[in-house]
Amino acid sequence: MWDTVLDAFLDTLKIFPFIFVIYVLIELLEHKTSFTKDHQRLQGNFAPLIGAATGIIPQCGFSVMAAKLYDKGLIRTGTLLAVFLATSDEALIILLSQGSKAGVIVPLIAIKLVVAAAVGYGANFILPDEKLSISPLSSEDIHCFSCGREHDGKTELKVYFVDPLIHALKIALYLLIINIVLGCIIAAVGEEQISSLIIGGPYLQPFITAAIGLIPNCAASVIITDTYINNLMTFGSCVAGLCSNAGLGFVVLLKNSKKLKRNIALIAATYLISAVVGIVINSIAILAA
Repeated sequence: MWDTVLDAFLDTLKIFPFIFVIYVLIELLEHKTSFTKDHQRLQGNFAPLIGAATGIIPQCGFSVMAAKLYDKGLIRTGTLLAVFLATSDEALIILLSQGSKAGVIVPLIAIKLVVAAAVGYGANFILPDEKLSISPLSSEDIHCFSCGREHDGKTELKVYFVDPLIHALKIALYLLIINIVLGCIIAAVGEEQISSLIIGGPYLQPFITAAIGLIPNCAASVIITDTYINNLMTFGSCVAGLCSNAGLGFVVLLKNSKKLKRNIALIAATYLISAVVGIVINSIAILAA
């Protein structure tokens, strides 16, 4: 038991500096990036592709902003779905900090980009008559950063050091807890037995992981990614969970109670698409084995 806790603590301690540095870099990137500087681009023919590429950036701020833009009628349904499906929250950061699984980042990004763009264009094709608003955004709408945080009124020290440090500590805590739990399970049950069961099998597991991905908290992406790193989840199931992991974007949508049916339908579509993508990837892996 204590050996498992110590191993989990040491593993988390090793990767913490990498997580912190990555968050600092993300803050620098966000300072130079605005999803709304020219939202007309998000209404054009390349909108789903731009949305998918933006969603790949490892944080959930863009899914929040996309949900706000969609609620105001400034982007189409396909663009919103593209951003949601491309978003992975903390997953890429954790994979980058874990050298053993860093090699899956390129295929993960490629799959999510293709799926997000394809679904985005498909949705816009199915819904060709969506009317878009030309109303400008208010100043409070355009200030949306990592996980919905605002930077206005903050010093550079807080923005580029304190905030990344707090965020990195929070993710490190999640990782520590998950690693302890998984370590105890592996020690008690045995890695071979767990691998043979692999939480529901390759066809049921994507439905489970996609449901976990819907949880509007960065802990969801941490659970999915860390479980995959510990070889307790197939790659396809990991992709399913990360495709549905749009973070706080779902919360922003659900705030509009007047369009509850529409919002539930969008969340359900994200879930089903994610699960199907996971099943397809798992099926290909089985056939290729």
